[in-house]
Order: sequence, then C-alpha cells, then structure tokens
Amino acid sequence: MKQSEKLSTTATTMASRMKTGAEPSAIEKPTTTLVDIAQVEGIIGEWPEMAAKSARQTTEKYGPPNEATPSHLVWFNNGPWKRTIVHRHEIPHDFPQPHTDVIENVISYKVPVDRLTELGRYDGSLYVDRTRGEASARCDMENANILSLNLMHDIIQGRYTAEQAREKYAEVTADFMLNRPPPYAEALQFTPPTEDTRFTDESKIGAAMLKQAGEKIKDAFRGENPS
Repeated sequence: MKQSEKLSTTATTMASRMKTGAEPSAIEKPTTTLVDIAQVEGIIGEWPEMAAKSARQTTEKYGPPNEATPSHLVWFNNGPWKRTIVHRHEIPHDFPQPHTDVIENVISYKVPVDRLTELGRYDGSLYVDRTRGEASARCDMENANILSLNLMHDIIQGRYTAEQAREKYAEVTADFMLNRPPPYAEALQFTPPTEDTRFTDESKIGAAMLKQAGEKIKDAFRGENPS
C-alpha cells in the first residue's frame, strides 16, 4: 500500500470515528426489512441438517430474518436478543456433550476485564466483544445460549467460579434433555443493559502526532493533484 493510500485510509477512519462518536447509534443500524420465506428456504436448503433445523426453528419462533446470505441468517432485536445469527458452518463442540454450534445469540453487556480469563475457562463458545460492548453465546439451541449467558452473568457477579459454572451447566443441560426445563435454560435471569455499553478505549497517539499526520495527508494529496 502506498503512503498516500495509508494516509487516505487513516483520514477516512478518523472522520468515521468522529461521526460515530457524535452519533452513538451510527455504530450499528439494524436492518428492519424482512427476507422472503421462499428465499430463506432456498438458502437453507443447501445447508447441513443441524444448521437448517436451527434456521427453521428460529424462523418459526421469531418470523423471517432481517438479513440472509448463503452463510448466515440474521435477526435484529428479536425477543431478548440484540442480534441472533444462525450460521451455515457448524463448529464441533464437546461441552457439555458432543454437538455443533450453529446459533449465536447476542446481548449488550459490559464485561469487566478482570473476569475475561475466568470466562475463557468456563466456555469456549462464549464470546466477548469489549469494543462493541457485547457478549454472545453460540451453541446448537437457543436454550443452551440462554443457559450459557445466565452462568456468564453469575461468574461476573462472583456467584460461581468457572469450574462451578461448568458443573451447573452440565446439570441444567441434563435436566433440560430429560424434559425438566429449569429457569436457567428458559429465560435470561438478568436484564441486559439498554445504555451504551461500548468501550472505545483511549488513544495512544498524541495530539501533536495526529496533527503531523493531518499535514502529511494534505501534502500527499497536493503531490498527487498538483495545481
């Protein structure tokens, strides 16, 4: 990449950052249109069995998705979720029993830094995005994701260690499979925050350096577009 391209990209990203800082909603504007069911069926007809089953179950519960591509379906603001994604690609996962991860449920959540390691020990299919201020769980069923996020919240609140949460997860999953659905797998036991949970971090490039970068951008454009 040429220096002028680097500087141009830097200028664009800085301008975009200023915009999204002024408009918190600009970071994500959920799609509100609905995908035609016939189109959805045409897509998932090519998917593996578990992924297609999850897509149909989610459509039956929440209606048509807001977005659809050959690799995933997306619902925004459906039920308790900020976003639900059903993935075509199945990821093998053996905790608490062998299955494939196909459905991902996302909530707004500000995870403390000092809990990240413990959450990593708890479940590899739990994902934390500190910049976006989100947490999500990915499993074979929505109920399993509800359970995973409930236990994530308990770990953060100090109620369970990672190992205790794993034991609880296995116990609740066994009850669910035996048709004894416990609350932990039926609904979130906490209310996800509605305020802005993003973590934009802090700049390590000082004002003087930013000013120099701005001057270089101007010089580069003058060199490419001489008057």
